[in-house]
Amino acid sequence: MHDEIYTDGIDEIMVGGSIVRVDLVSLSPTEHDANNSPKKVFRQRIIFPIEAFANSVEVMQNALQGLVDAGVVKRNAPRTQSEPLRASATSESTDPNHPQTPRTPNVSTNFR
Repeated sequence: MHDEIYTDGIDEIMVGGSIVRVDLVSLSPTEHDANNSPKKVFRQRIIFPIEAFANSVEVMQNALQGLVDAGVVKRNAPRTQSEPLRASATSESTDPNHPQTPRTPNVSTNFR
């Protein structure tokens, strides 16, 4: 049997020389921040040679495009140059049937 890892997302990606470190996090079922959102808890780190990381990003981009093409994922509108890049950016719906409600990234269905 192979070990499997569940993650609610990536918290941080660190590059040092030719090594990339990716920190995986889960959302805590018991700890919450000031906004009553579940806190991110470090679970595991993946360490790649930089070339393997670049190849992995390409594989993930292809998988994402497949999900977009299948209608499973809807891409947000592209950022404009004046919009700052934020680590905790919110997503907003452009569907008139769904109000625009901000949500934190990496929200697991386990905590809705």
